[in-house]
Amino acid sequence: MAKDKTAFFCRECGAKSAVWIGRCPQCGAWNSYEQEVIHRSGSGQLKNLSTPKAVTMLMSNIECSNEQRIDLKDDELNRVLGGGLVLGSLVLIGGEPGIGKSTLLLQVALNCKDKRVLYVSGEESASQIKMRAERINKGGGNCYVLTETCVENIIERATEVQPQIIIIDSIQTMTTSDIDSSAGSISQIRESAARLGTYAKQSACPIIIVGHITKDGNLAGPKILEHMVDTVLQFEGERNYGYRIVRSVKNRFGSTEDLGIYELQSYGLRQVSNPSEILMSSSTENLSGTAIAATMEGNRPLFIETQALVANSYYSSAQKNATGFDLRRLSMLLAVLEKRVGVKIGGKDVFLNIVGGLKVSDPAIDLAVVAGLISSGEDVAINRRHCFAAEVGLSGEVRSVVRLEQRINEAAKLGFERIYIAKQGSKIPVAKRNDIEVVSLGEIDQLLPYILS
Repeated sequence: MAKDKTAFFCRECGAKSAVWIGRCPQCGAWNSYEQEVIHRSGSGQLKNLSTPKAVTMLMSNIECSNEQRIDLKDDELNRVLGGGLVLGSLVLIGGEPGIGKSTLLLQVALNCKDKRVLYVSGEESASQIKMRAERINKGGGNCYVLTETCVENIIERATEVQPQIIIIDSIQTMTTSDIDSSAGSISQIRESAARLGTYAKQSACPIIIVGHITKDGNLAGPKILEHMVDTVLQFEGERNYGYRIVRSVKNRFGSTEDLGIYELQSYGLRQVSNPSEILMSSSTENLSGTAIAATMEGNRPLFIETQALVANSYYSSAQKNATGFDLRRLSMLLAVLEKRVGVKIGGKDVFLNIVGGLKVSDPAIDLAVVAGLISSGEDVAINRRHCFAAEVGLSGEVRSVVRLEQRINEAAKLGFERIYIAKQGSKIPVAKRNDIEVVSLGEIDQLLPYILS
């Protein structure tokens, strides 16, 4: 009988060490090493699966069809995946507890009535899954339910059922008999994901696995788990908002940073085909501090509303707070306004909010934020039929952004009358174009006459 072995694993990157180390030499994290007891009782090979020998093939002789994707009957999720679920792929979806991961995947399983779906749950019983299915008003479809945590047993049942899609909820509950450490440990998560990935490649059956995240927003378990899968999806949303966002973080078969937006209802998650309807308030009244930004998330143009509030400070140090926007970026824009334009709002309390609970990283939002800050500081309203799409540099210049044509066309479709863009790098003149007026700016001080007029 083999002796038990102990090893230390980094919970951030999965690095292994024979002794405890204060600082991980690979990722640099402090106090991240955890001791685990490892005992392998078998050879580590998949049961009931033959391991074919690898065959070298000429690239030109490899057949690839466009029909290698599965339609999940969900337009938002299909868009984020790049057009559907690729055969033999391993997809990881992460999110906070209670955000709606299980509900989304159960909807997918029940909607794919023309596909055999195996829904594996290590957290709920079969009756509990049935109750949730009845709550979201979906029939049984062609969905098989399996309550199991052992990976070997899951693969054995999958070999019998021959499903076309497998859903694992969640990877933190899965274990393999060859490793004696507890469920959720780094070694168990890594080994279970590796075996599921091997089965997916050999059987051409795509597998979707659920991964919980920590309080820091990272996937629980080693970072290496994200490298082992083909696609990583992040399920985001504020608890106080009724909307949920699926974001593509990694995708070997499509673009990244694409968004899928859902509205949380009592019966489940409803797809939002026009996201601008939730990212812009329905009020038609012009209010100071409010500006509309034309952003891009992946291949999708989004028009979001930024709300800025500049008020006198009653504390020794002025407050700066931002929701959905990088606070350091906000401080930089305030410094540029004070240095390059002469707008003295740096010593006041400044609050910035992105409507809808969305976190935006597109630099095209800079000009809208600056316009909102000036508008709130001077208490002058901006026309709600005007929008902004440009980056602001440290020298005060207005810089062009990518896919400007698409942003302008989308603004015209939504009924905007004017859009402010950068003069530098843009080939679009100041003119009426597509029923929208295009205003080119070189420096941000050129924006003041338009706002203060």
